[in-house]
Amino acid sequence: METLSWGAIIVRILLQFMPVWIALAAVFVLSITYKRKLGLYGKLFDSKVGMVGFFLVMFWIFTGLFGAMDMIITHDPLTQISGLKNKAPGTPVPDSSKYSGYYLLGGDNLARDVFSRMVKGAFVVVQIAPLSTLFAFMVGITLGLPAGYFGGYLDTALSFAANLILAFPVILLFYLLVTPEIVESGIPNYMAAVLFIFPLIFVGVLLNSRFHTRPSVRTPLLIVVLGSMGWIYLSLISEKGGAIDLVPALLDGFDVPGGILVVFVAVVFVNAPTVFRIVRGLTLDVKTRDYVAAAQTRGESHWYIMLWEILPNVRGPLIVDFCLRIGYTTILLGTLGFFGLGLPPESPDWGSTINEGRKLLSIYLHPALPPAIALLSLVLGLNLLADGLREESLRD
Repeated sequence: METLSWGAIIVRILLQFMPVWIALAAVFVLSITYKRKLGLYGKLFDSKVGMVGFFLVMFWIFTGLFGAMDMIITHDPLTQISGLKNKAPGTPVPDSSKYSGYYLLGGDNLARDVFSRMVKGAFVVVQIAPLSTLFAFMVGITLGLPAGYFGGYLDTALSFAANLILAFPVILLFYLLVTPEIVESGIPNYMAAVLFIFPLIFVGVLLNSRFHTRPSVRTPLLIVVLGSMGWIYLSLISEKGGAIDLVPALLDGFDVPGGILVVFVAVVFVNAPTVFRIVRGLTLDVKTRDYVAAAQTRGESHWYIMLWEILPNVRGPLIVDFCLRIGYTTILLGTLGFFGLGLPPESPDWGSTINEGRKLLSIYLHPALPPAIALLSLVLGLNLLADGLREESLRD
């Protein structure tokens, strides 16, 4: 077989992404059709900037999800095929009966398919960046609301702790948390046990404050929700033979790879203080509003006021910051991978792939360029999405 032309390569890549195009089309058609009923999300489709950002973000989300199901990749991202080291895009695979016919974006310095590694790298980002940012928000909101609402010694103590963490350069703090010596000490596992409990606290207080006057609804709801979340929490932090081994093998629902857990904990730990400061500042501003005073006059509990009066009214800035923070997290993940920290060396994450490709960048562009463009486009999409959400939230 002959090497494919660039036109043929582009056509084949577009066809490989067919599940993504179908999913994007379905999301856009449904969202635009019912946008007037979808609140702030629906208003996003009135903003051209927001729509472009949403398209880029959802493209990589669907790519990661479908790539994890092997619906897009053409080869195993870890498989090395003899004779295809640093081969140009469109190079045919010798044994096409066993593998797909071509390396669409060429081979890397270990003869692995660059296209498949780029697609699998998207799933690494989809796994870590949004979820770790969400956990950081849970920590920041749970601590920031009472700090801003009550003030006093609680605010002073929590603000001091947040400022102490923020005093360290972010990259240096990441490096410290993912170094082998720290990982072997079990510190990330103990940090996970502390940080991952905040979603349980947040959801428990949220539901209790909402339904505290209806115990017949509150009690079974809390048992089901907190019971499920508690099982997930124990499965997350427990590792057979690790620093924390609490759950029997039969009850341990899943195991998080050590490298992903360490990076996840590092992202949550680094982002939570910043979220705390944002939530605290917004709470200090909003708690003097008339609707808060009205809730206090009605005799509502403090947590009800914080979670059901203050928090919904500051959601706009928090949603915008959430999108931006996922972008920052994506860059940090790429930086860690580039320096070979956190994730395993064979991981197809974009940072590691860029680092491997840069070693021969003056000779071969194709191993490093696709993951670099993927990283750039995802972060750009998140920034545009945040701009669109900010623009629409200001119109409310």
